[in-house]
Amino acid sequence: MEEWTIYKEFRFEAAHRLPHHDGKCQRLHGHSWVGRVYVRGQQLIESGPKQGMIMDYGDLKQYIQPLLDHFLDHYYLNETTGLENPTSEVMAKWIFEKLESSGLPGLYAVEIQETCTSGARYVRAVNP
Repeated sequence: MEEWTIYKEFRFEAAHRLPHHDGKCQRLHGHSWVGRVYVRGQQLIESGPKQGMIMDYGDLKQYIQPLLDHFLDHYYLNETTGLENPTSEVMAKWIFEKLESSGLPGLYAVEIQETCTSGARYVRAVNP
């Protein structure tokens, strides 16, 4: 069986603090965040303007953009997400769940980088 995975990268500037951290990240600070949303599919669109795709990147962006506009870009993540301790791991899961609840078909994973060398990827485990 064939399978394709595509991704759409997005970027945002945001502040957070990790109140339980035992170092300087306990204080309010900001990052230039980079994220990727991964979508999987086993069948390509067969005809029309999106032929040969599992999903158009522009369609994928339409799922991501509301999160950027209303929760992520130039926001204080502890407030807008409702997360007490918005680590990269927790943010990746939060974004995944928001995209899942918006009905994004084929959603596979969300990856978040808070620095150019550090990040996390969330993949929903499938029950056997």
